[in-house]
Amino acid sequence: MAGITGSEDETPQQFAVRLQLPFKDNRLLSRALTHRSYRNEHSEALEDNERLEFLGDAVLDFMVGAWLYNHFPEMPEGDLTRMRSALVHTEQLAQFARTVGLGHAMRLGRGEIQTGGKERSALLCDTFEALVGALYLDAGLEVVGNFIYPLIESAADYILETHQNEDPKSQLQEWAQGHGYMAPTYITRSANGPDHAKVFEMIVMIGGEVFGAGEGHSKQLAAKAAARDALVHLGLPSA
Repeated sequence: MAGITGSEDETPQQFAVRLQLPFKDNRLLSRALTHRSYRNEHSEALEDNERLEFLGDAVLDFMVGAWLYNHFPEMPEGDLTRMRSALVHTEQLAQFARTVGLGHAMRLGRGEIQTGGKERSALLCDTFEALVGALYLDAGLEVVGNFIYPLIESAADYILETHQNEDPKSQLQEWAQGHGYMAPTYITRSANGPDHAKVFEMIVMIGGEVFGAGEGHSKQLAAKAAARDALVHLGLPSA
């Protein structure tokens, strides 16, 4: 994949050329990169990327699942499911988007740009899904595979090395239920910083007591950090 990262704002066509994405329908490509905030400010933008995002989410689930099935023939179903979840969650897809420089080509409204939308994980993830959906419609599954499989392969190796496929929240829930408690409860203690770089702090409670605390740039990441902290305090191995 040539020229995988960009350095300046790009048109949709420049983005596709840099990544060697063989789009035949440039309108479809432009729609994939168009956030609703841009459409609201530009009358020529007739559609945003939300429907393509929906399609791309489904395509990614299938393609990642198929890749894992073929590359890990001995991996049990439960482990495959956890690996797929690790590869398609918001932060990982946002990292894929950063790797290919997608933020440089995203079409956002002025307000979104001013608040750091081009670096916001949720927007990067959504646009990456929309791009995959558009690529599927324009060129089919084989071309989608050529685009995403190198990203998946590198990420899968890292996930396995760092045990990110082992969900600390699931581990903590198993411990709690095994000791006669209800499922852990996660509570947001604080949320600080600007919208594009907000940091959440969460605590996890079991049986009315605080067992751990953690921070992250999303509630999901903060909850995982809190669960991991609880496992450490319990003397259990954590992911």
